[in-house]
Formats: sequence, C-alpha cells, structure tokens
Amino acid sequence: MASSNGPLAQLRRAVFARHANPWSAWSRWATTPLLYVPVWTRRWSHAAFVGVWFAVNPVVFPRPEQTHAWSTRAMLGEELWISERPRDRALVVNSAAGLAGLAAVVAARKRRFWPTATATAVQMGLTLVYWQQMAHYYEGHRRAQVNGR
Repeated sequence: MASSNGPLAQLRRAVFARHANPWSAWSRWATTPLLYVPVWTRRWSHAAFVGVWFAVNPVVFPRPEQTHAWSTRAMLGEELWISERPRDRALVVNSAAGLAGLAAVVAARKRRFWPTATATAVQMGLTLVYWQQMAHYYEGHRRAQVNGR
C-alpha cells in the first residue's frame, strides 16, 4: 500500500479538500444522470463534455470553511475510507451502487428510458446511503482523535 504521504496521497488529499465543499458534492450527485447521456446518444462530444465536468467538479469549488455540512463530512469520510480500505457495509452499498450504474449503462445502450431512469435513481439513492455511512465513518474518526485513540 502506498505511503500516506506519497504523491498520490497528497493529490487525493488536495482533491478531497475541495470536493468536500457542499457545492461540489451535491452538484456532482445531481448530475449523475449525465453519465448516461453519451451512452444513449453515442456521441463523443457528449462524452467529452461529461468527462470534463466530472473531472473538474471536485476541484473547481474552494475548500469548505467548516465541516458542519453533512455532505462535507461524507466526502471527508470517503477520503478516509478510501485510504483505509475497510471491508464493511459501505463496501457492499458502494458495490451495489456500482452495479446499479452498470445496469443504467446497459439500459442506456439499449435506449430504454424507464430502465435507465430507474437504475440511475437506485444508484443515486444508494449513493446517499453510502454518504451517510461515510459521514458516520468521519465522525467516528474525529471522536477517536479527540479521545486519543
């Protein structure tokens, strides 16, 4: 496993520091359906636009001034979770969200609106469950730091 101070860890920290801004987290979540537009339309220009949006979104917003927002705690928890790689319920929920996303890709490829919309909604709902788990993960780490563990 890479050092927690290596270049990839530093890059991850820099990205999550800004992605923890509620505007970044919520705008990325709200635009999840855009992921399936290029698959549906089969246009590279759409894929380029969506790719650019999802690449710049985590860094275009400034660092949040505080960590009170639920989405901020969720993004900071996700950073910790990615670093530590626990095998827990969050892994199951995140995997299920990924499977729903895969189902949305297949449905979009077949240009089936309702299955695409349903799979996307399931994916977005599971993402919110995952965020809740990440917020708890973050809060648990903060409590442990305060208690000196």
